[in-house]
Amino acid sequence: MQGVLTGFAVIAVVIGVGYAIGRLGYLGDHGREVLTKLAFHVASPALLFTTLAQTDLSVIFSSRLLVTALSTAAAAGVFVAVGVVRRWGVGRTTIGALCSSYVNSGNLGIPIAVYVLGDASLVAPVLLFQLVGVTPIALTILDLSGGGGKGPLWRRLLTPLRNPIAVGSLAGVAVSATGLRIPAPVLDPLTLIGGMSVPAVLLAFGISLCGSTMPGRGPDRHPVLLSVALKSLGQPAAAWALAAGVFGLRGAPLLDVVVTSALPAAQNLYTYASSYGVGERLARDSILLSTVISVPVLVVVAALLG
Repeated sequence: MQGVLTGFAVIAVVIGVGYAIGRLGYLGDHGREVLTKLAFHVASPALLFTTLAQTDLSVIFSSRLLVTALSTAAAAGVFVAVGVVRRWGVGRTTIGALCSSYVNSGNLGIPIAVYVLGDASLVAPVLLFQLVGVTPIALTILDLSGGGGKGPLWRRLLTPLRNPIAVGSLAGVAVSATGLRIPAPVLDPLTLIGGMSVPAVLLAFGISLCGSTMPGRGPDRHPVLLSVALKSLGQPAAAWALAAGVFGLRGAPLLDVVVTSALPAAQNLYTYASSYGVGERLARDSILLSTVISVPVLVVVAALLG
């Protein structure tokens, strides 16, 4: 359980620092916006590019990834269905669907993969699936629903190529697929810049907590509670049912897919919501609650299947 506790402790400390910065006003009135833009437009694309450019893409072809994809689609699909019925809007429903299914496979998934599952590479398929498959689709929907849908058809079809997150991800996949070796003078600065991504996201998230009300209240109460329930309980339950009942996974492979599905909603979802100006409170509250609830869920999963 050391990996679970260590991962959450690191996140909590950095978010706490962000909260203190916000309370003390060290970054002024626009500190959160600056950090969010830095992460979204500069640091995160660099991090995704350097990560994917050095990853063996063959790891994506596995039954574990298929289980992850199906459980992700199931959790997101339930939220979308409810969002359509309740008329929560395209942008808000998209953010809620992401919070219901997009796991924290980076800064939290890696230490858990190392200390709980014993292999850091096990989180790579999830990371690749989310970055290459889920992120470009979701951000394209947000672009089009937020006014990006205006203009000629060719411009709308090229929406993913104008998004820095999608561009960084797809460029990294292209480099890995072609086997190109990036010279150190080019790779090292990008790696250094990419290292700002996770801290910037967590600090911005901490600053956003200043003056906020208790999570799960207000006009976003129902979307928040639904997304947290789907992320913390629905998605890991779906992963277990698919892995054990459909694909016949047992032992370590079964533990791997359930643990990764039980990870909380990723912090960078708040960056997406903030960048597009939609569902910010929904994303913040969902991330916070799912992170807290995932601690006992991960402990129980590891105890039952480990």
